[in-house]
Amino acid sequence: MTHATPHDHTRRRPHGWRLDLVELAARWSRRHGHGPVTDGPNGTNSTDGAPDTNSTGGAPDTTATNGARSADTTLWRIRTTVRDEPGTLAALCAALARHAVDILSLQTHPLANGTVDEFLLRAPADLPPTELTDAVTAGGGRDTWLERADAHDLVDAPTRILSLATRTALDAAELPLALRQLLGRCTIRSLPAKSLTGRPLEGVPPVEGVLEETVMRLRDPSGGAITIERPYLPFTPTEFARARALVELDARLGPRVPHRHDVLTLPEGNEITVRRADTRDLDAARAMHQRCSTETLALRYHGPVGDADRYLGHLLSPRFGRTLAAHTASGQLVALGHLLWDGDETELALLVEDEWQRRGVGGELLRRLVAMAAKTGCDSVYAVTQSANTGMVATMRALELPLDYQIEEGTLVITAQLSPAVVSSGA
Repeated sequence: MTHATPHDHTRRRPHGWRLDLVELAARWSRRHGHGPVTDGPNGTNSTDGAPDTNSTGGAPDTTATNGARSADTTLWRIRTTVRDEPGTLAALCAALARHAVDILSLQTHPLANGTVDEFLLRAPADLPPTELTDAVTAGGGRDTWLERADAHDLVDAPTRILSLATRTALDAAELPLALRQLLGRCTIRSLPAKSLTGRPLEGVPPVEGVLEETVMRLRDPSGGAITIERPYLPFTPTEFARARALVELDARLGPRVPHRHDVLTLPEGNEITVRRADTRDLDAARAMHQRCSTETLALRYHGPVGDADRYLGHLLSPRFGRTLAAHTASGQLVALGHLLWDGDETELALLVEDEWQRRGVGGELLRRLVAMAAKTGCDSVYAVTQSANTGMVATMRALELPLDYQIEEGTLVITAQLSPAVVSSGA
């Protein structure tokens, strides 16, 4: 029975300008000096100044001077800005070819005065990242950004985008995850239209959204806002348009969760039904609160028991995570489990009605939530509870996952590591 009190996301963020895509492209192309931070010890991200001309000579042929390259290869994603002139792409490709680099795919992001080219490359494993970025600069690229890729990046862009749209169409809770996969490493926060105290959100973005270099602000279909930040790499107008299209798809389809449900038999022989829940289950959740003891609600919410109902709209919203509900054979809701997106982290939370505690219901919900988190790519989840809550501690330990404990003034934070091997055996 962990604590996951929703954050008050009503603090004001900077306003951007309202632009159509043509003007956005023009402004994006006039910005300079947004070098990405170095990613890892090998310096896989790099920024270079723009050359005065597109050099067709390229970098030195290191294959000829240093001997044959290793047969082992490494996948890279690279993004660079080039002038929109005939021959610039050919010069860039020739510079990469001199280093035995194979271009597997190419996406272009048009700007008003230039083009951002994004490549998926297969390069010799012993080719240093600095040589790769030097080759791009010699081929006419500037503001170059580089990071390691993996086999998942081999899927072509149209197929990947259609897959993300399908996932979003089937499940409203997939929208934040789809946006993160679409845009790469970024932080996504959903801001409710009103805080828990009833204060309206300040600076709601316009319907068309706002793009501010490394920040996107989009109108959430629920009336709030979705803020996407990627400090290490500015968004292009093309990425902004794709993100906006996913949000528009979500708005048109309205509330939805998968209809699948599982009937389980508890150790004592009782049957329960586990299914996804959302805000349409508010009345049943409030009724469960009424049947819960004051102690149970206090352990769950860590605040005034009278405020418990106020949290339910946030917790059940698919915009902020996923919720599993457990029902008895008669249809009564007796437990809720939440998987909550908290910026770059993921929180677990449980509430089990008193009469159904210590009967395996919480453990079943928790295992399923952990499996969901693993499938979405989370490498850890955390639960906030009280050190005296032995039931929650025991339930977390039953996952048989590596756990980290932090205690401060009676509050206990338990973090579980979700490496693929551990998840397959433990959850």
